[in-house]
Amino acid sequence: MGDHDSNLDFIVQNEKSREFDLEEVVNKDVSTNDKFYHRLVIPNLLYLFALHVGAVIGIYHLLVHAKILTIIWAGFMVFCTLEAVTLGAHRYYSHKSFKATTSLRLAMIIFQTAAGQNSMYTWARDHRLHHKYSDTDADPHNSTRGFFFSHVGWLMFKKHPLVKEKTKCIDVSDLLDDKILMFQYKYYVPFYILVGFLCPTYLPVYYWNENWWTSFYVAYCLRYVIVLNVTWSVNSVAHMFGTKPYDKRIASVESNLVSFLTGGDGWHNYHHSFPGDWRAGEFSHRDGINTKFLQTLANYGFAYDLRTVSDSVVEGRIKKHGDGTHSVMNQGCKIID
Repeated sequence: MGDHDSNLDFIVQNEKSREFDLEEVVNKDVSTNDKFYHRLVIPNLLYLFALHVGAVIGIYHLLVHAKILTIIWAGFMVFCTLEAVTLGAHRYYSHKSFKATTSLRLAMIIFQTAAGQNSMYTWARDHRLHHKYSDTDADPHNSTRGFFFSHVGWLMFKKHPLVKEKTKCIDVSDLLDDKILMFQYKYYVPFYILVGFLCPTYLPVYYWNENWWTSFYVAYCLRYVIVLNVTWSVNSVAHMFGTKPYDKRIASVESNLVSFLTGGDGWHNYHHSFPGDWRAGEFSHRDGINTKFLQTLANYGFAYDLRTVSDSVVEGRIKKHGDGTHSVMNQGCKIID
């Protein structure tokens, strides 16, 4: 009986290891061609440049003209849209690391639309592609092409042919079967104009008589650019500057800076090692606002069936593929149950 239980435990742990194995390691047959020339998409370049100029002007309005309620409103929108990206687009739709009620899904889709980072379907599809072919030519924001490209340049250039080719191979059947998701995908542009531009700009003007230009530059431009760059930092900083305590074979790293900026999504070596784990980080002090917020949603029944990996699987990956920094960085830390 004891031997049978031991064999069963081994099988279970082996299945868990397989479930959370690294596709990006398996798919290293997709190479990177350093001589490939990316063609600029001029409209995207001009739009992003104008948006960042607007954000700089927004800083001036924030410091000189904006009413306190406008600043609070912009901060509220930063929080809600960032959570919709990190919890909604990332942990829920891309990785299905938990299940969500219809009301939570609706809220995540509304605020993810307001974040202005393309439709939820497109975001999740491209992110799955990123994990499967991370840091190769099939990765939309391939970090081997440099910091600028992985941060924002990938949005200014035409996609690499391999990105288009491999996108067709990504399983998105669950996304296509989601009627709410497909509704947002179909009507994304008018929906974004309403909840991403008009509402954030108009409400301060209507309710507390904010100046139109101040509201536009602070509640739209500055708020939008902050969330964009915080999100982009995961693709750039968290793939270049940090440690690899879980898997030194991959480019993603543990980044204190990105974790601080995103509210807990900077522990990227862990996330790429165990992409289906709802925590996106091993230790309680690393979980940040995002994981605590998701735990609160679970406590109230909005999120449930939160997926995680066992301590033994994590320890096995550390011993087999870690860079040796785990014990140094995490002495005295408590693992979440």
